[in-house]
Amino acid sequence: MFGYITINKPEIKFKEFDIYHAYYCGFCRILKKNYGLSGQATLTYDLTFLIMLLSGLYEPEEKIDQTHCVVHPIVKQSTRINKFTEYAADMNVLLAYYKCRDDWDDEKKVSKLLYSKLLLGAVHKAEKKYPEKAAFIKSGLRRINECEESGEQNVDKISGLFGEIFAEIFCYQEDDWASALRRIGFFLGKFIYILDACDDIEKDMKKGTYNPFKEIWQKNPEGFDTYCSELLTMMISECCKAFEMLPIVENVTILRNILYSGVWVKYEIIHGTRSKKLSKNSETHEENV
Repeated sequence: MFGYITINKPEIKFKEFDIYHAYYCGFCRILKKNYGLSGQATLTYDLTFLIMLLSGLYEPEEKIDQTHCVVHPIVKQSTRINKFTEYAADMNVLLAYYKCRDDWDDEKKVSKLLYSKLLLGAVHKAEKKYPEKAAFIKSGLRRINECEESGEQNVDKISGLFGEIFAEIFCYQEDDWASALRRIGFFLGKFIYILDACDDIEKDMKKGTYNPFKEIWQKNPEGFDTYCSELLTMMISECCKAFEMLPIVENVTILRNILYSGVWVKYEIIHGTRSKKLSKNSETHEENV
């Protein structure tokens, strides 16, 4: 369900991409340092955005360094690490673990059970640091699964549950910026859930697995992406309004690239692939007729 919140690389300057990549590499490094290879495997773009957002808002002291890694064994990669890198690593591990446990409980995916066992030590460590947030994430994912099991078709309701989880994660502390951060997280979480459901609709229809868009897809598959686009636009619009309330100066161009452009990269790929498929199916049907 993760990995949709990234940059639009062609629309960003080389220097800005290097900064973004340094935060991403720093995130990867901390996940491995704190939680080993199993923790490192939870790496996502979504919480890289959170690191940059909180860093731009609170301007913490940062450690800028260079390091080798398995992916880049020859050329050293720049890294930027601060206290929000550590925080994002904790949240990322908690999200990954509880999602794996719910997938096992609901669908009996053995791979998810095994991976959750690998993450168990990491989760105990993160839970001790943030017990309230850990409990909130666990409860929120459980509520989502209950809705999915009951076949909930109210997209606003079920995406809102995921939005609440992200709202809690985005609010690092209760201060003057807490309300705006929660709002950004809430609508970004809803955006992620909706886009993930949009991405999976054809697969879920074939497998007979849950998707809140099934009825809408069955009624009008040709207009489905347009419908999803309108929903996604509303979500990201509210997210951007809240973002613009924050007094962020550092790396604000990169953050705007992500919110105004990068979040649409995956949707455009989904839409383009689906349009070609629907067009091809239509042409085949006409030939048969």
